[in-house]
Amino acid sequence: MNRNPHLLPLLAALLGVGFLSLMDAFMKAAALAAGAYSASVMRSAFGTAMIAPVWLLRGGRWPKMPVLRIHLLRGTVSAFMALSFFYALTKLPIAEAIAISFVAPLIALYLAFVLLGEQIKRKAVIASLLGFAGTLVIIGGRLGRVESDIETLKGLAAILFSATLYAWNFIIIRQQAQVSSPEEATTFHSGVALIVLGLFAPWFFAMPSPGALFDIAMGAALTVCGAMAITWAYARAEAQVLVPIEYSGFLWASLFGWLFFSEMVTPTTLLGTVLIVGGCWIATRSDPVPPMTQPE
Repeated sequence: MNRNPHLLPLLAALLGVGFLSLMDAFMKAAALAAGAYSASVMRSAFGTAMIAPVWLLRGGRWPKMPVLRIHLLRGTVSAFMALSFFYALTKLPIAEAIAISFVAPLIALYLAFVLLGEQIKRKAVIASLLGFAGTLVIIGGRLGRVESDIETLKGLAAILFSATLYAWNFIIIRQQAQVSSPEEATTFHSGVALIVLGLFAPWFFAMPSPGALFDIAMGAALTVCGAMAITWAYARAEAQVLVPIEYSGFLWASLFGWLFFSEMVTPTTLLGTVLIVGGCWIATRSDPVPPMTQPE
C-alpha cells in the first residue's frame, strides 16, 4: 500500500492556514475600528486567556531555559509580524495583502537550509517557484488598479516587513515544535506577544468598542486554533514540505473575501490559483521508492 507519511501534517497545515486566513478577515474589521495596535494587544490577551488554561490542565510546566529562549524569540517576532500585517490590512485590500505576503514561504524555504540544515529537494524548489509565480500573476492583475499614494506605500512597506518576519517565524516554529507541545507553544506565542506589545500600551492603547472586541475575540480563537494546527504539523514534517501549503492562504482569502466583503474572483486570480495549487500538488507527492535489484 502506497502511504504518504506527510498527509496528516499537510492536512493540519492546510486547516491551520484556513483558520488564520479567517482570522485576518475579523482582524481587519477590528483594526479599522480600533487601530492596529489596540487590536493586536487585545488579540494576544484573548488568545492567552483561551489557551493557557488548556496547557495548565494538560500538565503544563514552566519550560527549561533553552526552550524558553525559543518561546521568547517566536513570541517577539510574531508580535511585530502581526502588528505590521494588521496595519497593512488597514491600507490595502485583504486579498492583495495576503498575496504579497506569499513571498515569505519562498524566503523560508532557503532559511530552512541555512538555519536548520534541511536539504532542499528539487521538487520543493519547483513547487515554491511555481506558487510564487502564481502570486505574481495575482498581484499584477490587482495592484495595477491601486493608486500609489502615500497610504498605499505605507501598506506595502508594512506587508513586506511582515513577510520577512513571517519567513523567520516559519523557521522558529520548526525549532519550537521539536521541543514543546502545541499547547505550550501556543500559550507562549500569545503570552509573550502580549507582554512585548504591552510595553507600548501607555502611549498607543485605546479600549476597543464592543463590536470590535467581538471581532478580536473571534480572531484570537482562530489564532489559537491555527497556531496549534500548524505547530502540530511542523513537528511531523519538514519545513520544505509544508511551506508550499502556505500558498493556499489566497484560496481561503478569496473565499472569505467573497463571503464577507463581496469580492469577486478575477481571471488573473483564477490563473494564479491554478499555479499555486499546482505547486502544492508537486510538493505533496510522495517520492517513489526505487526497487532493489540486489539484497543489501
